[in-house]
Formats: sequence, C-alpha cells, structure tokens
Amino acid sequence: MSTSVRRLLAVPEWRDSVRVLAGDVDRVVHLVRAMADRTVEPGELVVVVQPIPATDWRIDALLRRVADAGGAGVLLPEGGLLETTRLLAERLDVPLLAATAPPLDLLISARLLLAAPGLDRADLVLATHDALGPRIRPPEEIVTTLRGLLDAPVALLDDSGALIAGELPHATEVRTHEPVPQRAELDDGVLLAHPVLLDAPRPTLWLATELPGRSAARADVVPQALSVAAAAVQRWLLANRLELERDARSRAALLGDLLRLDDEPTADLRRRAADAGWSLGGWHVGIRIGAQSAVDTVARSREVERVLRAEGVDAVVVEHGDGWTGWVTSEQEPTADRVRSLAAQLRAATRELRRTLDVHVGVGRPHPQADGLATTIAEATDAARMARTRPESGRFLHVDQLGMAQLLLEWTRTDTFEPAARTLIAPLRGQPGDLVRTLAAYLDAESSIAETAAVLGVHRNTVAARIERIERLLAVDLGHRDERLALHLACRAVTLAEDQP
Repeated sequence: MSTSVRRLLAVPEWRDSVRVLAGDVDRVVHLVRAMADRTVEPGELVVVVQPIPATDWRIDALLRRVADAGGAGVLLPEGGLLETTRLLAERLDVPLLAATAPPLDLLISARLLLAAPGLDRADLVLATHDALGPRIRPPEEIVTTLRGLLDAPVALLDDSGALIAGELPHATEVRTHEPVPQRAELDDGVLLAHPVLLDAPRPTLWLATELPGRSAARADVVPQALSVAAAAVQRWLLANRLELERDARSRAALLGDLLRLDDEPTADLRRRAADAGWSLGGWHVGIRIGAQSAVDTVARSREVERVLRAEGVDAVVVEHGDGWTGWVTSEQEPTADRVRSLAAQLRAATRELRRTLDVHVGVGRPHPQADGLATTIAEATDAARMARTRPESGRFLHVDQLGMAQLLLEWTRTDTFEPAARTLIAPLRGQPGDLVRTLAAYLDAESSIAETAAVLGVHRNTVAARIERIERLLAVDLGHRDERLALHLACRAVTLAEDQP
C-alpha cells in the first residue's frame, strides 16, 4: 500500500506533532523505516529515531541519499537545525519534517496507516460511536462532541442553510436541496456535509464540517463519522417529534374542551389549563392563523411562535385543525390604542409568515374570562375565513376593521348595488397603476400609506401618488368618512364579484 506525506500529516498522532521544514508534501510514501546504514528505497520515508546534532554531517548525507533514490522524505527529532541543511532539502526538493513527539511512535502510526489504511477510518467511527453512545443527545451536544473528535469546525444546518448549532465559515456552500452526502473543495481545505434523513423527500437538517489545512487530507475517513453523528441527530429528531406531537395532542384537546364550554370551567379543566401555563382569567384577544395548503403544523409551530415573539406578541399558540389558534391575555381590559398596536404587530407577523407559509390571519376583539376566550377565538376564526379571500388586505383581518361597513356588506351584494358600484369606480378602470386594487388596499389599511405600500409591495411614494390620482379622477376627498365608506363598499362589492367563479 502507499500514501502521501500530506496524508500522514493528517493522522491524529502526526497532526499536532510534526512541522514541515521544506519540500513537497504530496510525495508518495511506499514504506517508512528507521535510519540505518543501508540503501534508501524509492518512496521511502526515513525516520531518524535517535537525536542527532544539528552539525552532524550525516543529516546532509541522508538528504542526498534520499534525493538520489527518489525517497519520500526525512523525519527528524525536533531540535536545532542549521539553515544550510533546510536550504539543502529545499534545493533537493526532499520533504524535511521535524517531530515534537517521539519519532518511534510516529513511525509506528505511519506503518499502521500503510499496512491497514482502513484502520484510521475504523478508529474514528468507533470513537464517534463511543462518544455519542445510545443516549438521546441534543444537537448542540452532538456538534460539540464531533468537533472535538475531528478538531475542526462542525455545524448543524436547517434545509435553508441557516445555522442551528455550531459554527461553519462556509455554511452557504452546502447544497441543501440535494439529499446526498457532499464534498466541496475550498481555498484552504474541504467542506463535507451529510444529510439527516427522516421520511421526507428532502433532508430537514444537514451535519457539516470543514477540514482546514493538513486535516483536508483526511477527508476520505470523515464522512463515515458524519454518518454516525447524523444518525444521532436523527434519533433526537424522532424523539423530539414524538414529544412535540404528544404535547400538541394534549394542548389541542384542552383547547377543544375550553371552546366547548357552556358554563364555568370545572376544577379539573382549570388545573389542566394551569399545568399548560394558560391563564383563563383576565382579558383575551383571539388569533387564528389558517394555512391554505398542506402544512405540518407541529413541525412549523416553533417558527410561528418565533415570528410572533420577534414582533413583540407574547401569545399562546396551539396546533389546531389546518393551522394554529392562539390568544394574548392581559390582566386589565386593553385600551383601544393597545388593541390597535397589537393588530399592527400581528399584521407585521403575518407578512413575515407569508414569506414561507401560505397563511391567512384573523384577530378577534378583547373578551374577559374563560367564556370570553371562546368568543374571541370564534371571532378570530370568522375573520381569518374572510381574510383568506382578501389578498388586497394582505390576507389579514381584524374584527374591529369590520364594524358598520361589514354589516352593510350584505347590501353591497344585491343586484342593485353592484352596477352602481361599478359606475362609481369606473374612472379608475384602465388607468396605469392598478388603481382599484390600490384604493381597496388603502381603505382596508385604514388610510395608512405605509401599510398599503407593504401590502402591495411598492414604495410609499408610489402609493401616495396613486391616491392623489384616485381623488382627482373620482373627484372625491378620501379624508371625508362618508365618501371613504361608500368607496370602500364599492371596491369590496366589485372585487368580490370578480373573485367569484
């Protein structure tokens, strides 16, 4: 068998114990032997076992013998070395190595690598098995353990390439859409990645490492260790998923019991709510987040909670039906300003969620006590159902936005109103800038230029210019609430009619 000087330098016993003083470390090594008064073989790495004075002429003579025979290099004990000797090795292009560990130990490990190349891989796999063991370990512990075994950066990534645990300088190089082990050459090393596969068609997580410098020569033995560690992550995923699903079923059952209440909650129901950390007293504002396509609500719950927290919404969130039901509780009745502020936070959270989830969101009014919780959740559910058909509102609807206009909406669906509504907004038809949709979004957003711009995905100056044109074309003042209500109803009637098959 053969190897290379570079590969020997990646062996754990050699990695931190040998310095390269000169020469090409890509030289092929066929055998490793201690220095003796004999002929040097081609591809032989000569190990000087005993200390030798830096001024000893035998060092220079050995370098010449290795160069003449086509040897693989010379390994010396660490010590003073004449610069002329190093320059000679450089000129002869003979790898010259200096060892801080006992050279005899290094000779033995090199011979083992030559005699049984798979032994290094087996040792690493066995060490990974022993270090991780059968116990369920969290990802952070798995990454830390593997980093210590490889002496290299290790990280766990999600399917978008974002870091979950550990650190990895070139994490963006991992192709998370390809469900196969990967290898990528870096400027100074190698990137290796292994998918963590469950029952999904593509991996949900990736375990990756970067082998820098001389460690890159060991890239042929590390993938098996990554595979063992990926199995440990898989065990954690399965156990965690089982726990999440058990908790989700328990929470959904508790929510169902609360929503079916027609009297005061029983002592047992109050205890179950307390165990779940839910407060039944105080004032509640219901939230309903519906999903329009098949979504694994259990798996995505933490993402929903994270987005709500990022917007400052401290809500209980429960996997419920084809989405999530939640609520915010306060000890005192929230003021109108607080309700508007909460609605703005939830609208911002809806926009963020819609980046990755096809959701529609409804928000109820504040109601007190346990029976009020069921009431506000029912309102939020109705609002979410309506928000689903209203892209102009950003698929978001707060019950307080409905008011009298919603009561009048039934009238807007009559045969007599729709023609009148079409006539009212006819001047906007055919104009550049989609003025009807802009007007509807502007009125749904309570005349907020910034909110309208966010819903439409345009600059606020664009919205302001369009509103000026709308007022000019219709000869109306949108600051006048009667005219604003009439136009709001007209836009709603026309868009609803056009949306129906």
